[in-house]
Amino acid sequence: MTISFYGAAQTVTGSKHLVTLENGKRILLDCGLLQGKGEKNDDYNREFDFEPEKINYLILSHAHIDHSGLIPRLVKMGFSGPIFCTPPTLKLCELLLRDSARIQQSNDITAPLYEEADVEDALQLFQTVPYNEWYHLDEDIALLFSDTGHVLGSAAINLKLQDQGQERTLCFSGDIGRFANRILKEPQPCPAAEIILCESTYGDKIHDTLENTEERLEQIVQKVCVERGGKLLIPAFSIGRTQELIYSLNYLAEEGRLPENVKVFVDSPLSVYATDILRSSPEYFNHTMQEYLKIDSDPFGFPQLHYITEAEDSRELNHFGQPCVIISSSGMMEAGRIQHHLKNNLADPNSAVLITGYCEPSTLGGQLFKGAETVRIFGEEVAVKAEIMVMKEYSAHADYGDIAKFLMCQDKEKIKKIFLVHGEKRVMEQLKNDLTDFGYPNIEIPDFRLSYVV
Repeated sequence: MTISFYGAAQTVTGSKHLVTLENGKRILLDCGLLQGKGEKNDDYNREFDFEPEKINYLILSHAHIDHSGLIPRLVKMGFSGPIFCTPPTLKLCELLLRDSARIQQSNDITAPLYEEADVEDALQLFQTVPYNEWYHLDEDIALLFSDTGHVLGSAAINLKLQDQGQERTLCFSGDIGRFANRILKEPQPCPAAEIILCESTYGDKIHDTLENTEERLEQIVQKVCVERGGKLLIPAFSIGRTQELIYSLNYLAEEGRLPENVKVFVDSPLSVYATDILRSSPEYFNHTMQEYLKIDSDPFGFPQLHYITEAEDSRELNHFGQPCVIISSSGMMEAGRIQHHLKNNLADPNSAVLITGYCEPSTLGGQLFKGAETVRIFGEEVAVKAEIMVMKEYSAHADYGDIAKFLMCQDKEKIKKIFLVHGEKRVMEQLKNDLTDFGYPNIEIPDFRLSYVV
């Protein structure tokens, strides 16, 4: 069996890992878009380093674009096999992939990677498999999804593979969520595996605890919107982060701690529709959230909250003269309506941008995080006078403690190889050292395009 790494190798985006059995069957784990402004990223997104038509199966861990965003391109280039995911992941992919195609088609600078027709072709290939049920793709390959609590529908991919007369076991973590999660269930234990592909995004960090998250958010709203009279811009991924922020603001509103004159706008059609999907999926909520639903039937709605879908209503926010909170995608600020709000408000010292998740260093969000004094938006240089704030509590990615806890279900004596993926090299090296100290053997940090016989 050979594993080849074509994305998320010493970087955080573009998840794409190819498993090839000795009999020639090929299984692609994720097919994500490589995000950011890397010099060769566009080339990497356009040309696969393998032949799409020879892939037998694609298995998708979750819907985020850095894991799913090249699926229509894969189909356009010749892939015609089944695509397996959980039921919520399919619902979210229908939104995200169609939105991705529309964004690309509206870009006058570069040719789109795919169009809406390619998305519809790809969606015809999706098949859903529920959590915790072994499903046989064929006589050699069995699949089980286990919940990782990262976003709605996210899963670790567990495989039993018949290879040269032996049963091999593999676990790909996908993105691991946090064991302290406001809305979703915590990551589930996975079946023991000899080969493990484990994410490492925050593998060198311990996140801030959740106990005082709402209090800190309340203080930020008070400082920016009440004391300064400015706008608080919160770039957030449409799936996961946006809903957590809405839930926190809903909690503050219910407690009477959100100023009544401060309106909250969720300015993203994708976020609106994704929130509706989450709202209709309470079976995936954790126990605390289930109990909260008994006293608040809609934790994603409160009087000051306004959902915006129409472009004209979004443009009107540029002329909204009152202090407010604007939550808008995308999280790394590379596309979407958040760019318009940044262009119109970054020069205002009374306003602020609240970063709540990871931003790849070359992205617009990464530049702001690193303290850029000017940034380029829509071809224009924009001065950064607004305060740049950071809250790590809302990260949907596991920290070191969560990763270590996730791996506790594994039998160290049975592990033959651990590959660290979806992280920066320096983070991976720290995580490798820490896991080695805890007795995990044979840890590799694969580079882009490298293959390993296991």
